[in-house]
Parts: sequence; C-alpha cells; structure tokens
Amino acid sequence: MANHSQFGFQDASSPIMEELIEFHDHALMVALAICSLVLYILALMLAEKLSSNTVDAQEIELIWTILPAIVLIMLALPSLQILYMMDEINEPDLTLKAIGHQWYWTYEYTDFKDLTFDSYMIPTTDLPLGHFRLLEVDHRVIIPMESPIRIIITANDVLHAWAVPALGVKTDAIPGRLNQTSFITTRPGIFYGQCSEICGANHSYMPIVVESTPLTHFEHWSSLMTS
Repeated sequence: MANHSQFGFQDASSPIMEELIEFHDHALMVALAICSLVLYILALMLAEKLSSNTVDAQEIELIWTILPAIVLIMLALPSLQILYMMDEINEPDLTLKAIGHQWYWTYEYTDFKDLTFDSYMIPTTDLPLGHFRLLEVDHRVIIPMESPIRIIITANDVLHAWAVPALGVKTDAIPGRLNQTSFITTRPGIFYGQCSEICGANHSYMPIVVESTPLTHFEHWSSLMTS
C-alpha cells in the first residue's frame, strides 16, 4: 500500500497494473521530450538566433504538423492495447460479486453455495494493534493468487466505485446495472482500496481489503465458510 511522502504508484500486484505503470512512464517521457523541445526553441527565439525567414519556412510548418501526429500515435497505440486488455475476460477461475451499500460492501462468491458476507470498516476504537486506520475491515475478500478473477460490481442505493490501486482495478457500482472487470494477482499479499465515488456522508468509511493467498489456503478458507 502507499506510504507517507510517496510520489509514485503502489507496487503493481497484477499484470494490468504493471502495464499501466509502464504506459504512465512512457507518456511521461514523451511529455518531457515535448517540454524540452519547446523550451529549447523558446530559448533560441529569446536569443534572436531564429530569423523570420526560418520561422516562416515551409519545412518548419511541415515538421510541426507531422510531429504532433506521430506523438499522438505513440501515445494512442499502447493506450488502446491496455484498454482492450482491461476489457478482456477469459474463462475466470472464480467469479465474485460486489454490491455497494451506504456504507459497506456485500460480497457473493457465485461459484459457491451460500458463501456471502458483509464487509464493514473496523472502528478505530476496535482496531487491533498494527492495523491501518480507516482501511481495515471485519471480513476481507479472499482470492486465490495467479488465478483469473472476474468481479461483477453493482450498488443497492447510490453510486459507488470498487477501486484497488495495487491491482489496477477501478469500476463504478451503479444501481440497477452490472459492471464487470477482471484481474490476476501475481503474488500473495493484502491489498487495500476504498470507494472512489462520493456516495454520502460516510463515503470515506467503506474500505476494500483483498487478500491474495495460495490456492490451498483459499480452498481451506472456503470450506470453513461454507460448512
């Protein structure tokens, strides 16, 4: 999870998040190159090293017309590739349904019989030592690592958003509509998120906690929950 004075992204825990971070760095380098070029040209103009004949030249006009088109293509192609990757859902091993309420989440494991629970934030007065304030919940979402997970997201009252930054997931929860997304966790761990849509007075009090475990641990947990 993020820490104090952190400027970058959280460590990626899914292939999609790795691609998003790589695209962010790529776009940042393109923006840095553009800014450097513009500043260099401005410096030349201030130093009066660019004559009026050079500025009005047809070759220069051709360059500053074609160059932005090339830059846009450099940004659009990887962006579209990631967009299609995020929309792609291939035979998930587990389907999870998340329902947003004011102000808690309900989770249903649709591949299991009667495996559903509500997830509330733990109040600060009841928080165990070493846990994170405003981020810890009484029931975590347990998923198997290195397995394709499909999550169906909706809401029961107002707009919510199910977002876990380390997994590269952020999907709106809309009443009367089912949105879906997918992800794969590449390592075991606990990943924190929050509702990312202003949903009322206690909007900041409905965190999301996803715990990625080995498959054997997940099977043991699911057998305990359904027994």
